[in-house]
Amino acid sequence: MRFIEIKNCYKVYKNGVAAIADLTLSINKGEFVFVIGASGSGKSTLIKMLYREEKPTKGIVEIGGINVGKLRNRTVYKLRRKLGIVFQDFKLLPKLTVYENVAFALECLGMKGSEIRPKVIKALEHVGLKEKIRSFPNELSGGEQQRVCIARAIVNNPKLLICDEPTGNLDPKTSKGIMDVLETINKELGTTIIMATHDKDIVNRMKKRVIVLDSGVLSQDHEKGSYKASESV
Repeated sequence: MRFIEIKNCYKVYKNGVAAIADLTLSINKGEFVFVIGASGSGKSTLIKMLYREEKPTKGIVEIGGINVGKLRNRTVYKLRRKLGIVFQDFKLLPKLTVYENVAFALECLGMKGSEIRPKVIKALEHVGLKEKIRSFPNELSGGEQQRVCIARAIVNNPKLLICDEPTGNLDPKTSKGIMDVLETINKELGTTIIMATHDKDIVNRMKKRVIVLDSGVLSQDHEKGSYKASESV
């Protein structure tokens, strides 16, 4: 079932730079998709359009039937409540514990403590950090901090998890652990995952769908692709 539809999409910034050019793309519910390409290829712009940090200049970006580009600014929060987003930098609140960092996402939605606790515990179990519940971010390794970020992103059971270079600051071994967590979330929870990355080893090892952007244009789309599929990347 098609979950994300991007049709004849363009993004031209005010300085005249065309980041996305006539992009048409469909992603099914439950897919795990890598978005790759050289710096300036349009990866970040595409990711930002999905969570409505940017709006398309022309064309359609739909998620679950919602035309994201047509959302008014005051209603964007309703879209983001249905998404999970993981960035390269961890963005954890340093004075809050692991539990409190994950719970904060639900508190912002107005949930009560009795509703929050089981959701937080379950999310931390998914990322293998239940035993770190009382730890503070500065007591965790980089990989553990990113796992907390993933737990925070999935705590409200989003249909779509958007990952923007989530292993960019991590060593290969730690990166593999993060990808194992994401693959488990994809398989066990059925969460659709879209991940922008430069990490060739991860892409080549996992054999997921690979979308290649080149100067804002969709140049390749492989069902079980790899970085090796494109010499230009």
